[in-house]
Amino acid sequence: MRATSTIVDNNKVKLTVEVDEGEMESAIDAAAVKLAKQISIKGFRKGKVPKNVLIAHLGGPGALRAEAIRDALPDFYAHAVADTLIDPIAQPDITVASGEEDGPLVFDAEVEVRPEVDLSGHHELRVTIPSPVVGDDEVNAQIDRFRETDAVLVDVDRPIVTGDLVTMDAHVEQIATDVEPLDMSDYMYTVGSGVITEGVDDLIVGMRAGEELKLNGSAGGGVVATYQLTLKKVQERELPELSDEWVQENTEWQSADEMRDAIVDQMRRMRVVEAQMSQRDAALVALSDLLGDVELPQSLLDDETNERLHDLGHRLEQQKLTLETFMQVTNQTPEQLLETLRDDAARAVRIDLALRALVRVENLDPTNEEIDEELETTAQAMNVTSEILRENLRDTGRAITFRSEVAKMKASRWLMANVTYVDPQGIEIDRALLDKDQSDDLDA
Repeated sequence: MRATSTIVDNNKVKLTVEVDEGEMESAIDAAAVKLAKQISIKGFRKGKVPKNVLIAHLGGPGALRAEAIRDALPDFYAHAVADTLIDPIAQPDITVASGEEDGPLVFDAEVEVRPEVDLSGHHELRVTIPSPVVGDDEVNAQIDRFRETDAVLVDVDRPIVTGDLVTMDAHVEQIATDVEPLDMSDYMYTVGSGVITEGVDDLIVGMRAGEELKLNGSAGGGVVATYQLTLKKVQERELPELSDEWVQENTEWQSADEMRDAIVDQMRRMRVVEAQMSQRDAALVALSDLLGDVELPQSLLDDETNERLHDLGHRLEQQKLTLETFMQVTNQTPEQLLETLRDDAARAVRIDLALRALVRVENLDPTNEEIDEELETTAQAMNVTSEILRENLRDTGRAITFRSEVAKMKASRWLMANVTYVDPQGIEIDRALLDKDQSDDLDA
């Protein structure tokens, strides 16, 4: 079999495939064996019908050849895809040019292929991830959480600040409903918690005991209420002194310094792990953003969306849930769920195209040795030999897909090694912090 490819408009490729007479004879024999097992002819057992009898029963050699062509075309096309290394993303439009009656079979297959997109700016790419650095304020706040367990409330005579506890009388009257007003005496409210209604915390900060506050706000369920609050007493939490004695009596540590060092170490390790876990996804999204408003092929979007919908259904089935139940629990309509899946699919397609572009511009195509190594690894995971896997990939036309996946893995590693990682404030992160393995420390 010989196959050649020609580029046509709109990311399409035309394959011209010639199948020699020897291969056609093999295909005809295979079709005869298949039909012999399916057709009942008086005087013969199924599967034992002689070829000449079968041909006569079908109406002549042309009928058997037509059946062979129908059966073998998908395999011939798959082999042509593997030989020409094209990357189809849709079903082909196949036209038989000659050989339907006799001689070599020649057919054309026009198919949409994955587009190549332009990529630039990846050498200067700055990727934002959580900071692995722990600030003194964060450490002090964590220590204060321990101290708060032993805090006492102290009355204060000053303007209210966030975190204060305010004792108040509250009168809540719903507007445009028949619900009776709600009165609460000596209600203790932590300023900043936001549990009364939206806007209370902004207004109450700066007020003092003895003053009143009145506002309209949401009471939930679309109901609006009038809140009348009489502030009676303001208290703050007085934390115990951070002494060695207090630490020994109330924590697992023996001194304040030991406590601080342990908290710093724990927070630092967890921050580093958080940053490390964000590296790859953040880098891939940042790379895909370099593509701008590139048009995504509809066939790729549809395939990716359908795959995600199938995966979601499979996961729900494992949990003995239906898609309808999932939508009810997540408060989504079918249209909203589909839109979410399509947005995720578009992001995945953009990342895929960006990685392939990176492979091209940075010459990251895998070597034959790298392909063989990954084949061996994948085959072992599938519990088959690499030879069987290689043959299966060629027979199904997925050899180029496997090669592309290996190439994208190389591109992903290149990306993570060459981008600049910065924290949310735009400060460059020390690579040494991100490269350190924290697993042993976290298990300790």
